[in-house]
Amino acid sequence: MFNRPCLELADVKRMAAACEAEALANKWAVAFAIVDAGGHLLWLQRLDGVAPISAQIAPAKAQTAALGQRESRIYEEMINNGRVSFLSAPGLQGLLEGGVPIMVEGACVGAIGVSGVKSVEDAQIARAGIAALTAA
Repeated sequence: MFNRPCLELADVKRMAAACEAEALANKWAVAFAIVDAGGHLLWLQRLDGVAPISAQIAPAKAQTAALGQRESRIYEEMINNGRVSFLSAPGLQGLLEGGVPIMVEGACVGAIGVSGVKSVEDAQIARAGIAALTAA
């Protein structure tokens, strides 16, 4: 039987606070979502001024990163490089940069997805959240 780490509510709150701080420090209106290893939503936050659609895109990016155990950017790059058949992959909807897996002790324990600014900035916010977990 495998033993693996998993996220606790305190971890999720710490990462959410770091995501919010990064977004506010840069004056970015975003929505961000944190999911567990199975892609199940643990946290969704929509900052003032972000488009409502971002509250749907952020969880999709997070779920894609968690289930694939890789950044959602990888899928976007595959599609942009001509592998459009990947659009038919079951269960993956957030095929855009901004979803980053949370890796602990070599295991994917979840992911953070962000939507609302440039994709590279979305990913920056997600990484700031993850850094708060690993710094603890």
